[in-house]
Amino acid sequence: MNTLLTTPRRLILALVAAGALGATGAGLITAHEVRAQTAPAAAVLAAAPASSVALPDFSAITARYGAAVVNISVSGLRQDDDEDASGPALRQRGPRIDPDDPFYEFYRRFGLPGFPGQPGRGAQAQPVRGQGSGFIVDANGIVLTNAHVVKGASEVTVKLTDRREFQAKVLGADPKTDIAVLKIDAKNLPTVQLGSSRDLQVGQWVLAIGSPFGFENTVTAGVVSAKGRSLPDDSAVPFIQTDAAVNPGNSGGPLFNAKGEVVGVNAQIYSRSGGYQGLSFAIPIEVASRVQQQIVATGQVQHARLGVAVQEVNQTLADSFKLPRPEGALVASVDASGPGQKAGLEVGDVILQVNGQKVVASGDLPALISSQLPGDKVQLRVWRKGHEQTVDATLGNAKDKSTQVASDSAPVGKGQLGLALRPLQPDEARQLGVDAGSLLIESARGPAQRAGVQGGDVLLAINGQQVQDVAQVRAAMAQAGKSVALLIEREGNKIFVPVRLG
Repeated sequence: MNTLLTTPRRLILALVAAGALGATGAGLITAHEVRAQTAPAAAVLAAAPASSVALPDFSAITARYGAAVVNISVSGLRQDDDEDASGPALRQRGPRIDPDDPFYEFYRRFGLPGFPGQPGRGAQAQPVRGQGSGFIVDANGIVLTNAHVVKGASEVTVKLTDRREFQAKVLGADPKTDIAVLKIDAKNLPTVQLGSSRDLQVGQWVLAIGSPFGFENTVTAGVVSAKGRSLPDDSAVPFIQTDAAVNPGNSGGPLFNAKGEVVGVNAQIYSRSGGYQGLSFAIPIEVASRVQQQIVATGQVQHARLGVAVQEVNQTLADSFKLPRPEGALVASVDASGPGQKAGLEVGDVILQVNGQKVVASGDLPALISSQLPGDKVQLRVWRKGHEQTVDATLGNAKDKSTQVASDSAPVGKGQLGLALRPLQPDEARQLGVDAGSLLIESARGPAQRAGVQGGDVLLAINGQQVQDVAQVRAAMAQAGKSVALLIEREGNKIFVPVRLG
C-alpha cells in the first residue's frame, strides 16, 4: 500500500504550510519521507494556528451572491483603435478576431476590415459585439459595471443567472474611474452586500465572479497582492492588485472579501498575451459607490483638481531635496491661476499628505484629490526647502484641466554636472513660452547627459532655486550635495531630472 496516498491530505497541506517538507515539495515527496516526517510534523500541526492549515471555502459566498452577478453583452459601432468591450483596459490592443480562430492567420495575411495594420482600414467604424460582467447593487435594477464595457454601445443586454434577459439603459459612465451605472426594468432582484476596501490587508483571500470569455458565473480566487496601485493610464484610481484569475469578460464583475462583501470592481489586467498572467486590478468599491451615487442623483460625475503636475520622488531626488526618504509627489509645475497656485504651492514642493493620508507614490495624489468634490477644502502637508509645512487648498473642477503626472526614468551617473549654458534671447524665450532670462542648455555631457538632459532643454531651477544666469548656477551647485534636481522644460513640459554627482 502506498503510504503517500493514504496519508491524510490535511496533513500534507499542513506540512507544506509549516515548511516541514523542505525542498522536495508535496508533489514530489516519497512515502519514506512522509513516514519519517509525520512525527515532527504532527507537533508542528498541533502548535500551528488554525488559519495556517485551513483554506477558505467560498462555496457559501458563491451560493448566496452568485445570482446577483450578471452577464452583460453589448453591440454597437466602434473605431478600430477603441478598446474591446470584453477586455480589461490594460490588455494589449489586438485584432477583433480570436487568435485561436482557424482563419486568424488567413485574415492576418490577406486583410480583414478593422484588422490592425491593414492599410486604409484601421479608422473605419466596425460593428462589434462584446461581453462583460456586472453586479446588482439595488433590488430595483441598478447594476454596476465598467465604463469600458459599455463604451460606444448602442444596445446593452443584461442576463441574469436564471436565464432572464433585460435591455439595460446606461444611466451614466465615468471614464476617469471606469465605472458605469445601468438600469434594468425589474423588481425584487438579488443584490450583493457592499464592504470596505480600506479594511483589506495584503495577503487576504478574495473571490472574483464574472464571465471570462463568455463563461457565465465563473468563480476564481486569489489573494490581495497590493493596495493603492497607480497604473500608467489616465485614471485616478488607487487600484487593488490581486492574483485572482481575471480574463476578458470579467470586466465589471465584483471582487469579494472572505466575508462575502464586495470590496472592488474587477477592471484591468496587465498582460503581454491578452489573458491572465497573475496581475489583476480592481477599482475600490468606495470609488464605484461614489460614482454610482452621483450618476443616479445627477446623471454626471464631478472630480476635483489641484492644478499641478507631479512626478515620482526617487532616491536621487530625495537626496537633492534633503527628504528623509524617497516618497511623496514632487510638484513639477503649477497651473497659472489654478487651485494649487492660489493656495501657494510652488514648483519643487513635495506633497507628503492630503487630509492626513500619506502620499507615498506620486500616483497617490491624483487618486486622493479625485476622491474629493470641486469646492472641497483640503489640507496638504508639504516639504519645502528642507522643512514641513501645511498648505490649505480649495479644489477646482477636473473638467477645467486634468491633474498631470509627469515621469522620468532616466539613468543617472557620477561626476560633475557637465552643462553648456547660455541665456535665451527675448525672441527665443517668447517662442519657447518661457521667462526671459532663462538658460538654454546647448549641450550636456557627463552626469547630466547620462541623466537624460539634452541640448535644447531649458534650465529653470536647481534644487528648487530659480537660476537665470551662470553665477546663480554656480552658487546653487556650491550648496549641492551628492545629487541635484534640475528643473527643465522640454517641448512645453516641465520635469525634475535627478542628477547623481558622485
